[in-house]
Amino acid sequence: MTETTTSDEPRYVVDDLIAEDIDAYLEQHQHKTMLRFITCGSVDDGKSTLIGRLLYDSKMIFEDQLDALHADSKKVGTQGQEIDFALLVDGLAAEREQGITIDVAYRFFSTEKRKFIVADCPGHEQYTRNMVTGASTADMAVILIDARKGVLTQTRRHSYLAHLLGIRNIVLAINKMDLVDYDQPKFEHIVADYRAFANEIGIEDFLAIPLSGLKGDNITTRSDSTPWYDGPTLVEHLETVEVDSSLDQAKPFRMPVQWVNRPNLDFRGFSGQVATGTIQPGDAVRVLPSGKTSTVSRIVTLDGDLDEAVAGESVTLCFADEIDCSRGDVIALADNPPQSADQFESTIVWMNDEPLHVGRAYWLKVGAQMVSVTIHEPKYIVNINTMEHLAAKTLELNEIGVAEIVTDKQIVFEPYGDNRVLGGFILIDKMTNATVAAGMLHFSLRRAQNVHWQAVDIGRKQHASLKNQQPAVLWFTGLSGSGKSTIANLVEKKLHRMNRHTFLLDGDNVRHGLNKDLGFTEADRIENIRRVGEVSKLMTDAGLIVITAFISPFRAERDMVRAMLPEGEFYEVFIDTPLAVAEERDVKGLYKKARSGELKNFTGIDSPYETPASPEIRIDTTKMSPEEAATLVVDTLLGDI
Repeated sequence: MTETTTSDEPRYVVDDLIAEDIDAYLEQHQHKTMLRFITCGSVDDGKSTLIGRLLYDSKMIFEDQLDALHADSKKVGTQGQEIDFALLVDGLAAEREQGITIDVAYRFFSTEKRKFIVADCPGHEQYTRNMVTGASTADMAVILIDARKGVLTQTRRHSYLAHLLGIRNIVLAINKMDLVDYDQPKFEHIVADYRAFANEIGIEDFLAIPLSGLKGDNITTRSDSTPWYDGPTLVEHLETVEVDSSLDQAKPFRMPVQWVNRPNLDFRGFSGQVATGTIQPGDAVRVLPSGKTSTVSRIVTLDGDLDEAVAGESVTLCFADEIDCSRGDVIALADNPPQSADQFESTIVWMNDEPLHVGRAYWLKVGAQMVSVTIHEPKYIVNINTMEHLAAKTLELNEIGVAEIVTDKQIVFEPYGDNRVLGGFILIDKMTNATVAAGMLHFSLRRAQNVHWQAVDIGRKQHASLKNQQPAVLWFTGLSGSGKSTIANLVEKKLHRMNRHTFLLDGDNVRHGLNKDLGFTEADRIENIRRVGEVSKLMTDAGLIVITAFISPFRAERDMVRAMLPEGEFYEVFIDTPLAVAEERDVKGLYKKARSGELKNFTGIDSPYETPASPEIRIDTTKMSPEEAATLVVDTLLGDI
């Protein structure tokens, strides 16, 4: 790099090699190692100033500047692209003021020794989810501490999450040392305080650096203000810290399939990024979960075929045999495949304003696999300040807990500590498509390995044939007092007279036996419907027409039951009765109790009812008698089956 000076302040221009030979510079740049790291900490700890100083003092050049230079094929003179620290800091500060750093801001830059991607994570507690996003792909965490404030709750939270997410390179950047007169005892006290916490959570080692982002102390050059510090500067450490990618390469080969590539009939390949290990043409592989085997015939990239692919590379594999393989499958070495299971213990970081609904079905995405999952009540949540394990019924925003999860089918996985790709997951709300949590799989539960589906010779087809009918579930939903039970009872009577084999499950009746242990909290309501859904499924397996009458106030649970059954066997019957009409009837006196506060969590009063979006049958009881409604239901059902 060439240094030029103006009146009294040094200024830096880009590498002389760019000016002399842009192609040579780009070739050199292409083969540099890459370090991904995050900056995190509490609010106003100086992250923006530190990043601005990094970009300025270490004479870095943005990747898009390089691209523009290369595209234009222009040479840059020694008075060319210059970095102005004041402008950088002003820009970063403006982002913070506008709220942009609520999201993770990624910066791309390089030095002569290494390329970097830094994720600038917000410090606000309510945006911990953004820190998790940035940390999920990071090799190192730079955790900032304001020297005036010391170790705070957010320091502990970010450190715990970084360690939980597998980051083993930790830098404790004790910033704003200029505001405490570069006091060595103050620095050492903060380090000792942090070390005590780090030992509790399993952080074995970290590097503490006294910094001033504003003054530039110990960022690229040693500071005269801290003669008592003899460690590396921040940039020296960033350039030399070992990121042992060979560890991933030494692990068994795993590649989640992201895309099946077949541009013509003569080519069929399976594309994805190698998660761990290496692969060569001729290697025997197994596709999971099917277990089909073949050998690799080609490793294809845009730049031509490879003799070997390693962890981190995106490639297309071709097989010697035509075997089934699709998006979400995992390709592994034939003699060393990963596990498959459907029940796990996991750590979950809840990232949504709305709390976890225990028993509700969410989408779980791990690698390229997407399955439905339900979460049990947490075993415990972690108190970030004391590291205590606390009892909890659910998970609230930013809480970290351990819970068992159950998927609707087996997934290919490895523990997160062994494989981030096959061990890390996100949870997605089925109704909003919002990402609500991130998590790590610890291990499969023993019962998942010991419980197997027993094949039987007589199934639902034979049962239904014997009864000469098509199984179905008529799912009556609506407010209390809407008329569900009355109409459902009339429907069963009509079907019985027609020699149809039926069974009626009524909400109140079920709570006298199967669900007598459940109350009326949201979690209990979800479990109530889940159990009824499973019973309904078993009854349809027996060939019955099942009629249910439950308030079932939440769309997610009604959709969960629908998903349990073959397509076309679930009929959502919405008894559409206005709240005022249902309250006028109030046969059981429940609305009166709810209005007086004697009855909590009552649907329509202090607990919501989510109306069906597109029910198979809608009945307006203000315009139709119960008898007419029952006839409509029976006619619709028999017309379809």
